[in-house]
Amino acid sequence: MEQTKPGKELLIRLKNGDMAAFDAVYEKYCKRLYGFAIRYLKQKQDAEEIVQDVFIKIWNARETINLSSSFESFLFTVAYNTTISQLRKRLSEKKYVEHVTALQQPGLDHTSPEESYDHLKQTVQVLLEQLTPRQKEVFLLSRQDNLTHEEIAAKLNISVNTVKNHLVAALDFLRSNLNNSMIINFLYLCLFL
Repeated sequence: MEQTKPGKELLIRLKNGDMAAFDAVYEKYCKRLYGFAIRYLKQKQDAEEIVQDVFIKIWNARETINLSSSFESFLFTVAYNTTISQLRKRLSEKKYVEHVTALQQPGLDHTSPEESYDHLKQTVQVLLEQLTPRQKEVFLLSRQDNLTHEEIAAKLNISVNTVKNHLVAALDFLRSNLNNSMIINFLYLCLFL
């Protein structure tokens, strides 16, 4: 069993940004991570995306790898959390479609729930482009990457209060530029995405 674990030297090289070490770790774990993800997600493309996302996260966090802890545990914890996020995203999209369907009144000509969802996403995307670059970055880190205020502050080297201020400003701007039905849908989208 000890032979299958990456050696400390390999992890040190990975931690120092050695791409060959990263490739070796990838080769060692990619099939196992894929098997792990496919068991939960049941879809090949989603499982492949999880493997890719996990290794991107590992590369981006390589400097924080704790050499005294189990790398394998760390790797599969990242994989588990990424897989759970994907499952939540699927569930939220399904709930959103159900929500829009429930809001539609019988007998009226409405767009499909999927079209409403796509339209809302496009509208929000256009509005996000109108935010300041920092507000947009903070908003996306919070809502898309599910980072906490503290994690965003650390990543951007700003205070937690600054993060909160940027989020409040971004949400106020979005609310003021969406009509009432879109606000309800946007809030629903924020709660479940």
